[in-house]
Amino acid sequence: MATTLSARVAELGLALEAPAAPAANYVPFVQEGNLLYISGQISRKDGQSAYLGRLGDNIADDDGVQAARLAALGVLAQIAAATGDRLDRVARVVRLGVFVASTPEFHRQSAIANGASDLMVQVFGDAGRHARSAVGVASLPTGVAVEVEAVIALKVPLTQP
Repeated sequence: MATTLSARVAELGLALEAPAAPAANYVPFVQEGNLLYISGQISRKDGQSAYLGRLGDNIADDDGVQAARLAALGVLAQIAAATGDRLDRVARVVRLGVFVASTPEFHRQSAIANGASDLMVQVFGDAGRHARSAVGVASLPTGVAVEVEAVIALKVPLTQP
């Protein structure tokens, strides 16, 4: 069994990109006690914004699910950065907030958010099961279709970099 987060992701045939740097006046994660708060991560591929547009307009549901999965990989990259890539420091995924850029007529945000939720369960098993919000929004940074934020419970306190 993998001991690092990046190795566990690789076992799934995926790879973590370098964690995204903040785009404005905020930090990518904050630790308070044993909770790690991950700032919203957009769908990125090869360091570039991916899946630009809105569900119900020019983005198909299957592509929206993939966008959510990519955004969740960004969350995992931030967790790896915060924990020194130590899988054993993660106690559980507490909550995901999934924002889906969509038309007013689109009502399948929960189905799109499953792209992120399913990945957390694949990586962490039962510890990846979490509370979640899936919210439709008019637009997201850089025009992406999905953004994901997270709250993670840690087994041992970390020091903020």
